[in-house]
Amino acid sequence: MTVLVNAGPWLAVPPAGYGGIEKVVAALVPELRRRGVRVVLATVGSSTLQADDLVSVFDDGQFAQLQRPYNRVMGVAAAHLHRVVSELRRRDDVVLVHDHQEAFGLTVLSALGSGAPPVLHTLHWDLAKHPELYGRFDGGGNVWVNGVSATQLATAPPTLRAVSVGHVHLATPLAVGADRRPYPRKAGHLVQVGRITPSKGQHVAARVAHRIRRDLVLAGPVGPYHHAAALLNADEGNPDVRYWREQVEPLVDGDRVRWAGTLQGTELDRLVATATAAAFPIDWEEPGGTAVVEALALGTPVVGFRRGCLPELVEHGRTGLLVDPGDEYAFAGALEVVDALDPRESRRVAARRFTPAQMANRYLSLYEEVLMRSGRPVVRQPVLRAVPAGPSSRESGAAGSSEVTVSEVPV
Repeated sequence: MTVLVNAGPWLAVPPAGYGGIEKVVAALVPELRRRGVRVVLATVGSSTLQADDLVSVFDDGQFAQLQRPYNRVMGVAAAHLHRVVSELRRRDDVVLVHDHQEAFGLTVLSALGSGAPPVLHTLHWDLAKHPELYGRFDGGGNVWVNGVSATQLATAPPTLRAVSVGHVHLATPLAVGADRRPYPRKAGHLVQVGRITPSKGQHVAARVAHRIRRDLVLAGPVGPYHHAAALLNADEGNPDVRYWREQVEPLVDGDRVRWAGTLQGTELDRLVATATAAAFPIDWEEPGGTAVVEALALGTPVVGFRRGCLPELVEHGRTGLLVDPGDEYAFAGALEVVDALDPRESRRVAARRFTPAQMANRYLSLYEEVLMRSGRPVVRQPVLRAVPAGPSSRESGAAGSSEVTVSEVPV
């Protein structure tokens, strides 16, 4: 079958460093194609992920626009969805749309009605953000949703749960063969990977690092700014920049706590793999946790607050330690004793639970469910297809074994 996967207009696929949704798409698409699914990828022109067809309106990612005033950014999402809709009207081979674009994708695609292909819309975000939309949503029998954790769906309004077909945990290519890779020596530092923003709690991690005298490395962008030089001319009205200036930067001394900017590829992997623990003092109901599953796949136990998806991803006492939300003293105590955990357990669990192949198999089941619920015919047939990886296995989402097996998929 042919599926249009809408990654949105914000970042290239795969992204250069930060980009949770785009990393998920980059991990999923090669596995879908390996199972015989033709993929039309709606993204930006600079994307390098291999697909059967590519649809775009912007040459490069528009992430820098994302936190600007509504009257400046609304046209970006609208232009991208207009291009997606035009493509769906132009061609007759797309049997399902797998949408990853927040709010706009859900509303525009549901407005197309039953004359368009059925839609599976993956919820990657905090469902409390748009109560009027999610609290009144009606998919019209053609649009269905899935969560990225059971906890996320449990907090959804009844109208959204009524059109849910389940949840699928996020995956990473790093989990493929994670339990068989050489094990690097730990360097003793702590690490926190993610966008520098209040909900991620970098100020908490930095404050605690000073208190317990453990080195901490922060890796991730401040708004659209990826390195210190770019911050010299930063838009001080950007909320992430304000958070950095007021709460995080005063704690970054370049010695005990340092900011590495946005890292990618082997440089980021090495930083995380050699860390004693990955810190997640989150201040929101984290729905999916891409950085969490990546840390586990690299053999780095997770220490964080027990909220959002973390209790689903982290096995307390085995692959990490979770404490009550907001309890900085308990968080500090967990960081001081996390060395007692065996990092190899994190790798073993990741190799079993968080591979792209497992995610793709689950999504294929949801595609079939969506087609059936939408009243579309589903035919099963065995497929055997070898699909070449993209520029690099780490970037394309096709890392690990190139083994291909016969599997049944809906067409």
